[in-house]
Amino acid sequence: MSMWSKIFTMFRGAAHQAGEAVVDANSLRILDQEIRDASDALRKSRDDLTTMMAQRKLTFDKFQPKQNKIAEYVGYIEQLLTKGDEALAREVAQKLAELEGDSASDSQLIQQYDSNIDTLKKSIVQAEHTISRLKQQVDSVKATENVQRAQAALASRNSGSNAALRTATDSLERIKLKQAERSAKFDAAKEIENLGGDGDLKAKLAKAGLLEDRSSADAILARFKAKPALPAPQASAPKQLQADLHTPDV
Repeated sequence: MSMWSKIFTMFRGAAHQAGEAVVDANSLRILDQEIRDASDALRKSRDDLTTMMAQRKLTFDKFQPKQNKIAEYVGYIEQLLTKGDEALAREVAQKLAELEGDSASDSQLIQQYDSNIDTLKKSIVQAEHTISRLKQQVDSVKATENVQRAQAALASRNSGSNAALRTATDSLERIKLKQAERSAKFDAAKEIENLGGDGDLKAKLAKAGLLEDRSSADAILARFKAKPALPAPQASAPKQLQADLHTPDV
């Protein structure tokens, strides 16, 4: 195979694949149109059946009087032969021959009509069943297509939501990590500050009971007890002190 033949074959294959892709993408639309075409053909077949049945009726309507006429001519011939009038019987027999020929043609045509009508009726019934079944299957396929399309959209949205949730979770974890780092830095700075001063030492001495708390009531009373004794206060002093103690501050 020459190079140009291979290239031409390649383009044919590409065109075929493109055609299949178009057909697959529009398969439901094509199927709907095919069913419409079949329905149109079915309506045409019904019209043909109606026309054929009408023609059969017209042919039969002409056939039946001929049969009656044939029976009448047969009776005439028998009577004429009985009377010996052979000449007139021959004339009637000639008419009878023509009627029998026409009647035979009509009978054959009626039989053809009956055969064609029977075949066409069966074809119409079969086509009706096929189209009805196809429509049901197409409805089922369309319903499945809609459900799958909805599932795909839902899966896409869920995928986006899950991605957004994962992003939000990652962001929250980063914030928590930064806050933990800042807390660790604060603790480290406080520890360094205590190492630079005497805060840590004072805390240890106070815990050992070696530092005096000069702000407590016991410490103040101990300070006063260590001073020399003061002169005795006047008798009214306790009452005034009690009044001062019980008088709220302004």
